[in-house]
Amino acid sequence: MTAQPRLILLTGATGYVGGRLLSRLEHLPYRVRCLSRRPEALRSRASDNVEVVQGDVLDPESLSVALEGVDTAFYFIHSMGATRDFEEEDREAATNFGTAAKAAGVRRIVYLGGLGSSDADLSKHLRSRLETGDVLRSSGVPVIELRASIIIGSGSLSYELIRALVERLPVMVCPKWVSVLAQPIAIEDVLGFLVQSIELPDKESRIFEIGGPDQVSYGEIMSEYARQRGLRRLMIPVPVLTPYLSSLWLGLVTPVYSRIGKKLVESLRNPTLVSSDLAGKEFTVRPRGLAEAIERAIVNEDREFAETRWSDALSSAGVVKSWGGARFGSRIVDSREVKIGASRAAAFAPIQRIGGDTGWYFGDWLWRLRGFLDLLVGGVGVRRGRRDPVSIRVGDALDFWRVEAYEPNQLLRLQAEMKVPGRAWLEFEITGDDASSTIRQTAMWDPAGLFGLVYWYGLYPLHHLVFAGMLRNIARAVEA
Repeated sequence: MTAQPRLILLTGATGYVGGRLLSRLEHLPYRVRCLSRRPEALRSRASDNVEVVQGDVLDPESLSVALEGVDTAFYFIHSMGATRDFEEEDREAATNFGTAAKAAGVRRIVYLGGLGSSDADLSKHLRSRLETGDVLRSSGVPVIELRASIIIGSGSLSYELIRALVERLPVMVCPKWVSVLAQPIAIEDVLGFLVQSIELPDKESRIFEIGGPDQVSYGEIMSEYARQRGLRRLMIPVPVLTPYLSSLWLGLVTPVYSRIGKKLVESLRNPTLVSSDLAGKEFTVRPRGLAEAIERAIVNEDREFAETRWSDALSSAGVVKSWGGARFGSRIVDSREVKIGASRAAAFAPIQRIGGDTGWYFGDWLWRLRGFLDLLVGGVGVRRGRRDPVSIRVGDALDFWRVEAYEPNQLLRLQAEMKVPGRAWLEFEITGDDASSTIRQTAMWDPAGLFGLVYWYGLYPLHHLVFAGMLRNIARAVEA
């Protein structure tokens, strides 16, 4: 008899690292199961071979089914986006998960934590990362803990923060944390360590510190990004800038939650350097340097942005509302949804006919005015209409949009081709079954410089009116 492949449980698959690891695991000889609070948000992006189960690490009773038969469990849960005490929530979540994993006979837990010495005066964020590893080990299940510095990759919180600062500010006032040393590692190398952790020889719990070969300050990381983008930037150091003031500053010049920014900046006061070469002896991964990591992040940026649902990442609430619901790097996301008592095919029908003679379901005169203004500045306007009133294929023009992605009865993503200071996308995603479905509408904006931000925020009230009205009338068209 042939033994079944190992069953891998992945938590945090809608997050940054988890989402990319899922893509890797789908092409490896393992069975994969994902634990998610919102399975419907994950099923559309996972392959048919991936099992998705509903559960919550803060609900112990929901974990037993998810962990049944699991060989290796990846733990990518953290609560930086929580409104209550995130240390307490992290502790509770790790306790529940470790206890359930032990009861289910899980062979190994793989946990991605943060670099930092337990002897140092750690920030709450790093202290919680280390404590989570301790709590998981106390369950009695062997734990492979990988401790990493900042992760370089398009979409990672630290990298996008650096990217946004450098892209927007020709002159930067740099607080003390900009000079703190780190050992950044590329996302591809992190994934390599994670995958190899599955097949490490069975031993007791072990801790591996992982990082690239370069020990650099955050200021040097920003300088390298500016060099590769051909930008000249002046950095002026200042002796003090409190985490609170820094978080407000980041909230103004980068689209990062101020509460997330405060927790992040507090952790930047601690050096995150590799002090042990144990990972180099046990793994075959040889991390690339900072310059190559940034180069790959820039090259992969557009592709990864298209593949990633930015509105789901770092979401501690069940539903993302308004433009402030989820914001990453220099990109802004406006996401809303509506539930209707109709099948996915019925819900998608009016969306499939959008544009052209059908119009945009709300304020068509505003769309025509926008098209006229676009023509005045040399844009395409709305004169192109659409190729066919019903059928859609990738590459089609829809007025001043272009079809970037299309999956029948499931997904339509449009990229704007009108003249705007930046880039913009409009996406419709359908989830549900034959009885009921949910339409999620997401507008994504990647502003170019400060003028792009002024443009977006200045027109936000109008965008809110139009997009909310559009979704409301699409739902009425379905019900009619």
